[in-house]
Amino acid sequence: MKRILLVDGYNVIGAWPNLSRLKDHDLESARNTLVEWMAEYQSYSGYQVVVVFDAQYVRGIKRKLRQNNVDVIFTKEDETADEYIERKAVEWKNAKTQIMVATSDYAEQWAIFGQGALRISSRELLFEIQEMGRDIDKKIKSIQEEKPKSKLNLDSEVIEQLENWRRGEK
Repeated sequence: MKRILLVDGYNVIGAWPNLSRLKDHDLESARNTLVEWMAEYQSYSGYQVVVVFDAQYVRGIKRKLRQNNVDVIFTKEDETADEYIERKAVEWKNAKTQIMVATSDYAEQWAIFGQGALRISSRELLFEIQEMGRDIDKKIKSIQEEKPKSKLNLDSEVIEQLENWRRGEK
């Protein structure tokens, strides 16, 4: 089953403390950071992530771009992210596609739920991402502990050169 996560970008930025503080002095960095985190979430969860920003802060024509393998949408000037998300949730929903929407807008959550999509609050999504980070850290630590240790007393440069040779690099 195909799984799509539609993210109400400015709503999530406003709900996550680190991004909310960042947006106050550098909105573009807040958007880019959100997209980076969503790219990691996409890789880990298997959801196709689409981050939607409305024309509230960026005026102009509708734009769609791909950043860090995540679809990023800037809606047209008179269209809100909520309207875009509701339309796409209906358009993309079918027996083989599961739609989930990330927003803390209560009215939007119920509108989406009425369309048959799943909903997750911005706060719950943040908790999932934090838990994902902890899981990844545990896996990395486990892998590092399982690495065979050499009984030879070699310095790090020699070990690095041997590893490069093993990989066929010079």
